[in-house]
Amino acid sequence: MADEQTQTPDNTAVRTALWRAMHLQVDPPPHVVEDEIGLHLAGPGDDWRDRPDMDPRATSGFRAAIVARARFIEDLIAEQADRGVTQYVILGAGLDTFAERKPELASRLRIFEVDQPGPQAWKRHRLVELGYGIPDWLRLVPVDFEANASWAEQLAAAGFDSGRPAVIVSTGVTMYLTKDATAATLCQIAGLAPGSTLAMTFLLPTELVDVADRPGLRASEEGARQSGTPFISFYTPQEMLALAKEAGFKDVRHVSGVLLAERYFADRTDGLRPSSGENLLIATT
Repeated sequence: MADEQTQTPDNTAVRTALWRAMHLQVDPPPHVVEDEIGLHLAGPGDDWRDRPDMDPRATSGFRAAIVARARFIEDLIAEQADRGVTQYVILGAGLDTFAERKPELASRLRIFEVDQPGPQAWKRHRLVELGYGIPDWLRLVPVDFEANASWAEQLAAAGFDSGRPAVIVSTGVTMYLTKDATAATLCQIAGLAPGSTLAMTFLLPTELVDVADRPGLRASEEGARQSGTPFISFYTPQEMLALAKEAGFKDVRHVSGVLLAERYFADRTDGLRPSSGENLLIATT
């Protein structure tokens, strides 16, 4: 049994969940995503909004980027479900709450949340403790990435059908992995059934980030380094598209932070906009 420290989610997962809740609590409607379930799972204490990384003004761009990517993924899942896709895999699920927030859509799918054993055991306990439970269509798949365990093998053991198309999502992960590790993951996913779709986020090199957003990116890098999970990989859009093509994907496209801003924030009058450091790869087999 892992010790108590390893049973808790990492700082990044908690911060992401709290930013989603902050969007609902401090930003006026319309809300891009409505999610306070992650906050309840994390249980950060009554003073969580006093954390420096929750400063409503200083971190507004990061908060907007987090809810923008969450909304984009939800829209993608709904679109793919309407096309008949019934499998959804979340790599590095953290405190993802799609299954709890969207039960009508989620119950049409078989959802596989892949994460490290310790944090996932903690999340399982919290879901039961808070009354959400673990429905049959939600599979929590523990994979010890640090021990180089095969997530594909564990996924199959949990009931994933590699002969049927799926949506695979990996957000907020590639910056912590070597480029070789990400290339290997792309190759595995590219071998899935035709009609499968991957959505993967990646961080841009500093010189491609808007000048106004660079101090925030540097602060994020420093925070990640201090917490023991440094950012080690950055990609230009062209580099990420090339990696996906080399891996064998049939179709690849780049979704920029600018596009997400236009799609979800264009009509806002409060000035809320996503920061420009994170982009998305969408690739299909």
